[in-house]
Amino acid sequence: MKPLPEPESLRRSGSFGLPDLAVILGVLALLGVVAHVGAGAMVSFRPPDVSPTVSLDPRNLPDYAARSTLRMFIALAASLLFTLIYGWLAAHNRRAERVLVPLLDILQSVPVLGFLSITVTGFIALFPGSLLGLEAASIFAIFTSQVWNMTFSFYQSLRTVPKELGEATTLYRLSRWQRFTRLELPSAAIPLLWNAMMSFGGGWFFVAASEAISVLNRDYTLPGIGSYVAAAIAAQDLRALGWAMATMAVVILLVDQLFWRPLVAWSDRFRLELSASGDAPESWLYDLLTTAHIPRLVAEASTPVLEGVDRLMSALLGPVQDREEEPASPGQERLFNLALLVLIGALLAALLHFVLTRVGLAEVATVFRLGLFTLARVLLLLVLASLIWTPIGVAIGFNPRLARLLQPLVQFLASFPANFIFPFATLFFVRFQIPIGWGSILLMALGAQWYILFNAIAGAQTIPSDLREMADDVGLKGLQRWRKLIIPGIFSAWVTGGVTASGGAWNASIVSEVVSWGSTTLAASGLGAYIAEATGRGDWPRIALGIGMMSLFVVGFNRLFWRRLYDLAESKYHL
Repeated sequence: MKPLPEPESLRRSGSFGLPDLAVILGVLALLGVVAHVGAGAMVSFRPPDVSPTVSLDPRNLPDYAARSTLRMFIALAASLLFTLIYGWLAAHNRRAERVLVPLLDILQSVPVLGFLSITVTGFIALFPGSLLGLEAASIFAIFTSQVWNMTFSFYQSLRTVPKELGEATTLYRLSRWQRFTRLELPSAAIPLLWNAMMSFGGGWFFVAASEAISVLNRDYTLPGIGSYVAAAIAAQDLRALGWAMATMAVVILLVDQLFWRPLVAWSDRFRLELSASGDAPESWLYDLLTTAHIPRLVAEASTPVLEGVDRLMSALLGPVQDREEEPASPGQERLFNLALLVLIGALLAALLHFVLTRVGLAEVATVFRLGLFTLARVLLLLVLASLIWTPIGVAIGFNPRLARLLQPLVQFLASFPANFIFPFATLFFVRFQIPIGWGSILLMALGAQWYILFNAIAGAQTIPSDLREMADDVGLKGLQRWRKLIIPGIFSAWVTGGVTASGGAWNASIVSEVVSWGSTTLAASGLGAYIAEATGRGDWPRIALGIGMMSLFVVGFNRLFWRRLYDLAESKYHL
């Protein structure tokens, strides 16, 4: 008897139809928008004579929003490429790990304003007379706000891949490239996707700072929704601010429906479990793409090219070699350690010389005291955010139906730039006489708490349904269920969320400890306010001191606390 055709083949059979027409029109519309928006980056730029300006006319908001969104996606693509390369090197090379992971701690601790202070002049000089230089500086600033969270997530996912699956890649003689594409990337797909969503949302927080740049006593403005909000705040125009918030809400909903939700539905295939998930995430656009013929034809046409790339990369990278089997002679290890000690000693000597000659020990003591104030705010934020959002994230991750209902809301709240609300918060603090020292904790939480929520969701979703069903069968409930199943299952993801939330909170302190509305400015005692004020004045020694002290706090806390939790996640609390 002839077997019946599969449902998937039945759905894909037939001629071209409305889904294919919709795909064609959608791609053409997207290319047209990108071409129109990209043309705005090619105009002349010769400050202060020829420089772009921002109009508060609401009719300009669609164009401004499109330009900001394009910058966000370019930065996201660069962040993904950096994440895959950097995370893989750190996870598979012991020597590289000893350098790259501490360096990642340092880079995460450097505030976005610090990167802008250092790079904006260089990017402008790289493209003389063109706005492309300022566009590159803005995209790089957004990149620095997105990439560290994604890299930490990917690195931790690679370190916690089930050992039996790693041993299988060695047994079947897979190449490093095949292990990466067949095992490691699929295993990390769900956590990486949720952290990319969080990073993208967090990037909106710094759009205003990257488009309305005020560094080294120079002001640069790029047309975009962030600079529009900065202009509305300076003009105390509540009407314009309201239009910007409405436009931002529309952009977030469109990005969620047209980009993130289809990716979430697609990533459900990468769950590491024996039984299928009970209620898979859905997306109307994903259904449209899987129904249309054009994506399948494009995939079939590109298959020979992809297979050729696969063979080439497999030959270049060679066979799998376990971390434990990396050859390292004692002499090489001693030479490597000596080189690290010399480098660290040189950096410490340069730091000591800078402190003694440019700022003085009294200024260092003052900045250290300000750092303690900001550290206390960060710690309080982490404790409260963990207690509130971890149970909520687990509930969403365990229940696909709940996730389908709440994901748009969660994505909206996490993506909406918290600093758009800061002017209203400033008025609220002034009206009710709330000290900005306490109010800044709320403002920092608006931007940093979502890292914990998104990682809790991702961690819960990676717990196999088999284990959850077994826990139900043996009667695990309440605290016992958390101790035996949930905490081990989400611990690695929670640590990643805590690290990135901590770094995000330190970064957000720069815009949270100093808030303004028109001529009214509130400043808290803290390291973030110190860096913001030094950056506005163009005081290079104090900018460097503030950034260096913030890096010291972040790296020290990561080494003393988060690194031990990472080791615990690798040795005990993982599936």
